[in-house]
Amino acid sequence: MGTPPIKQPLILLVLLSCSASTQALDTEITGVEGEVAENVTNYLAELDASEYDRNRLEAEITQRANEALKAFGYYEPQFDITLQHEEVEGEDKIEQATIAIKPGPRVKITVLDVGLLNDAKDDEAFQQALDSMSLKEGQPLRHDRYDSLRSKLSTLSLERGYFDSRFVDHRMEVRPWEESARIYLTLDSGERHVFGNIDYRGSQIKESRLRNMLNFEPGDPYLAGDLAEYNQRLGETGWFRSIAVRPRLQQGADTIAQAQRNWWEAVDRQSKTSPTPSPAPTLLAGDAINAAVRAGSERPPRVPIDITLIPADEDQFEVGIGYATDVGPRTQFSWEQPWLNEDGDSLNHNLYLSGPEQEFSGEYLMPLENPLRDRYELLYGLKSRDLEDTQSTEASIEFARRWRFDNDWIQRVFFRTTYEDYTQADQEDQVLLYYPGVSWTRTRTRNPRFPTWGDRQRLTLEVSDEIWGSGASFVRTTFDTQWIRMWGNNTRFVGRAGVGAMSTDDFSKIPPSLRFFAGGDQSVRGYSYESLAPENEDGDLLGGQQLLTASLEAQRRVTGDWWGATFVDTGNAFNDWWPEDLATGAGLGVRWISPVGPIRFDVAHPFDSDDSFRLHFAIGPEF
Repeated sequence: MGTPPIKQPLILLVLLSCSASTQALDTEITGVEGEVAENVTNYLAELDASEYDRNRLEAEITQRANEALKAFGYYEPQFDITLQHEEVEGEDKIEQATIAIKPGPRVKITVLDVGLLNDAKDDEAFQQALDSMSLKEGQPLRHDRYDSLRSKLSTLSLERGYFDSRFVDHRMEVRPWEESARIYLTLDSGERHVFGNIDYRGSQIKESRLRNMLNFEPGDPYLAGDLAEYNQRLGETGWFRSIAVRPRLQQGADTIAQAQRNWWEAVDRQSKTSPTPSPAPTLLAGDAINAAVRAGSERPPRVPIDITLIPADEDQFEVGIGYATDVGPRTQFSWEQPWLNEDGDSLNHNLYLSGPEQEFSGEYLMPLENPLRDRYELLYGLKSRDLEDTQSTEASIEFARRWRFDNDWIQRVFFRTTYEDYTQADQEDQVLLYYPGVSWTRTRTRNPRFPTWGDRQRLTLEVSDEIWGSGASFVRTTFDTQWIRMWGNNTRFVGRAGVGAMSTDDFSKIPPSLRFFAGGDQSVRGYSYESLAPENEDGDLLGGQQLLTASLEAQRRVTGDWWGATFVDTGNAFNDWWPEDLATGAGLGVRWISPVGPIRFDVAHPFDSDDSFRLHFAIGPEF
């Protein structure tokens, strides 16, 4: 038998276009409360009294209210309906109905027979669904819980490859005179399908590269989630403008897959290189659940996978402008070539311009066997700085090997060559450095636009020695960490810390790009950008051999996308560990989650400076 649904309230703008004579009937419900009363109200929400005479209106109210109450197990209600009239422009109109309800006895579940046949009975996901179902013997009958269980079993069948599944028994026998309901629901899942052959179409990248990113193999049990994950992996490469993953299924009759052929909508996932706005993150194309898979002699039955790809544009350009109190107005131009050949090599160039810093950089990326995990990198760039007591021109080239591990840590082993012509306070020199290094980084985040949870760690070790011809000998290491955590829905905490240390025989040979400075938006607020460091006798900044910074910030939602913040920062750069004086700043700020990303505005007071306060402004997430 059919089960009356529990209706949700509707917000209808259509009423605005209707005449005054077609307004919905105003109703007042007594005798029932909570969800039951709300459901009756929702059933009557679209009732137009002008379309009925008095007797027909009472009958329609009774019929609709009956359906609303059955959804909660009330099958023998009684109604006392009072209609209130009002004369409008000479016409007698019914404006309000008061419905006094005596719901009567409530039907309870006396028999609950839910079972699984064939492969699903040994599938843990189905067992968990049955263990957690809200239907229980002895409980009042609720039709929505029965419908929810049927929907859950159908969904699991489609997600887990039971394309021949069907309900061989689905009955709800309600006996109001006994105040009982008997529920019989049996799913015959048939055999579970497995992945078959995988066919690629339209790819400009070698098929072997794409197969190396697979998270499943032919013969593995079918899982829709595996297709979605692989779809996401293809999107992360940036090689494709459009990606469609389609299980190749044939039509069958009288199965869940056939009955719900529109369960998955035909949507193609666009990769992040597409010019179209923010596509859906997963992609299983439209005829994925077109019907049951063929019933052949092959056991277990196999589902071939069709993957259709459209290459990304070979040349992509982007221009960005911004502002930060550290560097003032800034502009960035980027030119990306996400694929150059069938191996998937890519080339990216970036030009960054601000008052104190100008930089041109490029990177040539060469993916290896698994493109998302392993690659070679060739980085190069030119940089000019004129900031405080620092003037430098730097040219560098770096070759690196990158690994990404299962725990999301990224390891890079690199060799860098840097030439720097610099003046730092009263020190002036040119230096050519050759030095290897290794770094480990990991970034985890939820909701990247305004992270509600996340953390980032980065550790780097670099070594240079005059033995192999480098212009200076040093060992340098840095470690940075940052954390974001939420307390409830309206309180957010951000903490960060950074340390750095260097050992060298002649600090004057170390260029400014490798010395340590503190202060600024991302360091110690209340102090200007890179204004904290050891000084010479004239008070000019020299930079330090050690660094320590720390920050703690609490944010509280004020309303909507607006947040207030309070923070304390401390730190300094110095030459002798432990620092004699840490520079500390504290203040208040405002955060606005704008369409282009978070905008941060802070007012900070420096406790170790003659300045009374300093403003800090920046655009973009913390990391």
